Amino acid sequence: MAYGALLAGGATLAGCDESAVQQATARLQRRLVLPGSVDGRERLRALVQAATLAPSSHNTQCWRFVLGREQIRIEPDTTRRCPAVDPDDHHLLVSLGCATENLVQAALAHGLMAEPQVGADGRISVALAPTRPRLSSRYTAIVQRQTTRGVFDGRPLPAATWRQLEDAAEAEGVAARLITDTAGLERLLAAVVAGLRTQLSNRAFVDELVRWLRFDAEEAARSGDGLFIGCNGQPSMPPWLARRLVRRFLHADSEARRSAEQLRSSAGVVILASDAAGGPARWVEVGRAFQRLALEATAAGLQLSLLNPPVEVAALRAPLAAAFGLGTLRPDLVVRIGRGARLPDSLRRPLDAVIA
Repeated sequence: MAYGALLAGGATLAGCDESAVQQATARLQRRLVLPGSVDGRERLRALVQAATLAPSSHNTQCWRFVLGREQIRIEPDTTRRCPAVDPDDHHLLVSLGCATENLVQAALAHGLMAEPQVGADGRISVALAPTRPRLSSRYTAIVQRQTTRGVFDGRPLPAATWRQLEDAAEAEGVAARLITDTAGLERLLAAVVAGLRTQLSNRAFVDELVRWLRFDAEEAARSGDGLFIGCNGQPSMPPWLARRLVRRFLHADSEARRSAEQLRSSAGVVILASDAAGGPARWVEVGRAFQRLALEATAAGLQLSLLNPPVEVAALRAPLAAAFGLGTLRPDLVVRIGRGARLPDSLRRPLDAVIA
């Protein structure tokens, strides 16, 4: 979500810090290890580095990696759960799926075939075997991919591009529903607004969100995680003051207007959905499908972001599925896509903090 009214309201309170150091650090974190230059444990660490550049809910980076001789285990870091927005750990497991897909792409570049196996609890064991190295466009897109909350330019995309994106998201048990018509986007907007109103009236949701907001570059650098407002292109704010003001400016009406601007400027939206009974293993696959879609979009010079309130509010999922012909499938993610400006990148935690 954008939380634009809060950020705009605080602009006059910001200092002159333009977050240059934060962005230099973010760029350094995106310098992937040159394939073929390392082996053994250092090669496994290179795969983990690529995996950590995946998106995660609230940028919690809710993963831990256990390195073996010929495998890497990816496990949830439950200390980074977000029970208000994600009570069933759906987004947490989708985040693990995103990291898994990055790891698969990086492994191939480093001459390893990665074969993930997902357990019933969502833990992932990735077996690695030697293969011919191959640099794919998805691998090179890992460092450029970002989830931006900016406004897009509203231009449509060619049908061939949409087919390419849908093909990238193809996975067993995962459906992709494309929405590009004005009437469909407006129906979706109504669902987004309904979700926003429900979430922002929930104190636990707001408290949880505020805990993950980072209001200046120093705070973002210290934590290495969370939602840094500079990544929205907004100026920094003193955290002690911002946390006092946030509830004053964070209102459903202003967020609804911001979401409308975002959605109406998009070329289209893809809703990813899966078997509601699929559970953790299926949610990991949804994350992998989304990450392939994101990397394919990035390689094509596109931007994307998520508008997830109608899939995060349980009571809105079935009406959303019915409105867009998804039947009994569970809507998992709402992905808006288009052409837009690149915004600052978010930071990542050090590798040693995520490797067990």
